[in-house]
Amino acid sequence: MLLRIVKIVALFISVISFAGVCAYFTLNFIIKSEDTVIVPDLVGKDVVYVLTMLTDLGLNTKVGGSEYSAEIPLHNVIFQEPGPGAEIKKERDVRIIISKGAKFVMMPNLHKMSVHHANIILEENGLSQGNISATYDSKYNKDEVIAHFPLAGTMVFRGKSADLLISLGKMPNEYKMPDIKGLFLEEAILLIEKYGLFTGQIKSDYDSNKSVNTVLGQKPLSGHLAVEGSVVDLVVNKKKSKKSSELFDEDEKTKIFIYKAAIGFIKKHIKVKMNCFGLSIDLYDDFIKPGEEIWVMIPNSLDVSVLLYEDDELIITKVFGF
Repeated sequence: MLLRIVKIVALFISVISFAGVCAYFTLNFIIKSEDTVIVPDLVGKDVVYVLTMLTDLGLNTKVGGSEYSAEIPLHNVIFQEPGPGAEIKKERDVRIIISKGAKFVMMPNLHKMSVHHANIILEENGLSQGNISATYDSKYNKDEVIAHFPLAGTMVFRGKSADLLISLGKMPNEYKMPDIKGLFLEEAILLIEKYGLFTGQIKSDYDSNKSVNTVLGQKPLSGHLAVEGSVVDLVVNKKKSKKSSELFDEDEKTKIFIYKAAIGFIKKHIKVKMNCFGLSIDLYDDFIKPGEEIWVMIPNSLDVSVLLYEDDELIITKVFGF
């Protein structure tokens, strides 16, 4: 009877011990599985994707540098430590090395691309823009690449600069500047426009021996070359006005807004804007000397308002209904 009791007690203790051991290992496995992760295979994957993946797994990413690789594309992982399949605790570091791409790249063909597009292609290939030269060429649009060096198809070091030859478009016409001194202002302007030029600044001076409103001076000077589309500055014969601002009829087509800077010692920054049809057009923007007078032409066929700023402060507003 005693022997049977001893066997029952021993069996009971064995069952309790086995249950305890099982509970221990089960709990330990659960705790361990919560604190450890399996390192995934990162080689060949984009670095942004890798950073996101490791963060989601509760691991820290340590970038150990970058190396050239002919097999692994630019900005992809070429090495990792620990390797794939390793079991590590969360918050541990995973070291990676990032690919700089192939050490040599093939120079892309930039011919007839715009400068902007060519720079994008260069950057995508790990290259950069070098020196830019420009020339007129009627076969190419303005800002198109005529040629480049290194040549397309050449193997070059990643990071190398490419020199570009850019088109300025069709060469503009050049004219021998006519002598417009002595002409009335309207006649001078018509002649300037006939040559494909534009009227620039109009200033005044007075010569009692010359007719009023005739041209006393010009720039470029007579006989000098003037490129189509450039401006011609004029000096017109006119008596000095006591008013700082006035508008007078020059002819049926144009009027002129006149402003004379106050006497002083410091140059003034003058801006003149014309508002018409809801648009603001800059007519003048420059520094003038004390006492200097400027003339700004205004179309005579428009209802406009003229705003004059002195050192960025609005000092004159005039509305004209023609």
